[in-house]
Amino acid sequence: MEQSAAQTTEAQAAEKAGERSQHGLDRLLASTLQSRIAGAGVSVELWNGVATTPQGVTCGTLVVHDRLALIGLLVDPDLQFGDLYSDARIDIRGDFGAVLEALSHNSLRDSLTLRERWALLTEHAAGVRAARRNIHRHYDIGNDFYRLWLDRDMVYTCAYYPTRDASLEEAQTAKLDLVCRKVNLQRGDAVIEAGCGWGALALHMACRYGARVRAFNISREQLEFARARAVRAGVSARVEFVEDDYRNITGHCDVFVSVGMLEHVGLRNYGALSEVIGRTLDCRTGRGLLHFIGRERRRPLNAWIKRRIFPGAFVPTLSDVDARVLEPCGFATLDVENLRLHYARTLEQWWERYERAVPEVRQMFDERFVRMWRLYLAGSRAAFAAGWLQLFQIVFAPPDLDVRWTRDGLYASRSERA
Repeated sequence: MEQSAAQTTEAQAAEKAGERSQHGLDRLLASTLQSRIAGAGVSVELWNGVATTPQGVTCGTLVVHDRLALIGLLVDPDLQFGDLYSDARIDIRGDFGAVLEALSHNSLRDSLTLRERWALLTEHAAGVRAARRNIHRHYDIGNDFYRLWLDRDMVYTCAYYPTRDASLEEAQTAKLDLVCRKVNLQRGDAVIEAGCGWGALALHMACRYGARVRAFNISREQLEFARARAVRAGVSARVEFVEDDYRNITGHCDVFVSVGMLEHVGLRNYGALSEVIGRTLDCRTGRGLLHFIGRERRRPLNAWIKRRIFPGAFVPTLSDVDARVLEPCGFATLDVENLRLHYARTLEQWWERYERAVPEVRQMFDERFVRMWRLYLAGSRAAFAAGWLQLFQIVFAPPDLDVRWTRDGLYASRSERA
């Protein structure tokens, strides 16, 4: 009996020693994570009560629910943060958007990670089949889902806010009109649009400006929606929605536009896009506009976003687009504008609408999907607010074409210009 009691005591002591050792390891790992995000003012709290707090004011807490999750955040944060949040293995306590923005600011000047360097080296050109698969995974998950939180015209690109208090609907209409003004769109112009979403820009050009538009897309659900809208608007004779890849675009045009598609092209396919622009856009009087998410330096898209949300996506720099798309086809850049803050505001309004629609989203999908898209929308807003991402609009034309004398008319309202 005495020997058994002694053995039990020794086992208990060993167990307590092990717990203390694990507790010490957990504290060390938590401190390591805290040191990496110290500049964000975000605390770290573990499942077992271990907590670390940075010096200064804190904006919230990163709550980690298990040891493997903690290790994942240290080993591969680019991918693991998103997966762990989606699986409810980490949470954020405090203002969700403010914490994400603080974390984005904290890592803004970080050097490229090994994962990011490898991603740039292995960036490949997606063929037509792969492009269709990638687009299907994001855009064909259901028009009813996107209708819950986009504006009434289903515009899924950065809006333009003429005033800070403009509604999402007002800002999206203002963006469509701004694009038309930037390319000096005239009645009767032939327009080619590469990547048309749910058709809002093509219909705006036809209805408001009297243009003839051929819009290309490889998302079947989006095209069905766009064609039905054209019929209801009575402009199906002036707008043709074509289910085909941008590489197969044929014909000639006075205006070439692409809003929100360049991110899906991939760096190694820029030559193909350049060839399309060169063979379709009038080399004497043609005007074009590219509207795309960009970066101030070459860096791959966040690993989680690319794997779970936007497969195959690549976010270019201005120099990438100028050197690989515009220079080879002989067009000159006339105007560049960065609408980064406008995209942060757009995403903020999408996210607000999404949160109000969460009960419906949960019925359509599941809790993991709800959390995944919450992080995607709020995290993207944070990335634009912090400067991780930019939103560029480039206007281009033949080098000797006189498009406008000043930029004054670009930002006047339609009534002011009438």
